[in-house]
Amino acid sequence: MRGLINPDKAQFDLPSSPLPPHKSTVYVSVVDKDRNACSFINTVFHTFGAGLVAPQSGVLFQCRGQGFVVQPGHPNCIEPGKRPLHTIIPGMLKKDGKTIMPFGVMGGEYQAFGHMQLLTRMLDYGLDIQQAQDYPRFFPDPFSDVIDIEEAVPEQICAALRAKGHNIRRARVPVGGSQAIWIDEQTGMLIAGSDPRKDGMAAGY
Repeated sequence: MRGLINPDKAQFDLPSSPLPPHKSTVYVSVVDKDRNACSFINTVFHTFGAGLVAPQSGVLFQCRGQGFVVQPGHPNCIEPGKRPLHTIIPGMLKKDGKTIMPFGVMGGEYQAFGHMQLLTRMLDYGLDIQQAQDYPRFFPDPFSDVIDIEEAVPEQICAALRAKGHNIRRARVPVGGSQAIWIDEQTGMLIAGSDPRKDGMAAGY
């Protein structure tokens, strides 16, 4: 690729990348034999992050600072030592002080809503860790009155919602993604689930 760059001539016929499109957020959930748990999520936010790399390692810096505002008095106004409001929110579910599920959701603005959907499906509706991730999703667009609903949701449900005045739109792409590990209280068994919408997997050792 470097050999194709000519500083003396514009080039308009660059070949397309052979790599598949890929969003930047990555989530990893780990539990070891002693039941220590890690819930880790990382992203550079926008393409090429901040556009800066660490000089010695080449690690790309993220640009979550874009989440700040400069309006004085605003809760998210930039200040020394302050972190911006953003969606990098690794989850850790606890019961009586003990960790029972490290989990995480990817998908930009969907992440906080996705946490709610995953936990509600497991804790309120009794779905297991994989069923809760497989189940069709919906997401109210935070910037409009549109509700995105995945194709797997039956049309009669969408029609009933439209009849009540909801602005329903079929999601063009899968809504979010997630990974999680359930620590069974009775057996101590680790039960992992991996969202089929993403390229992740569940693995044991």
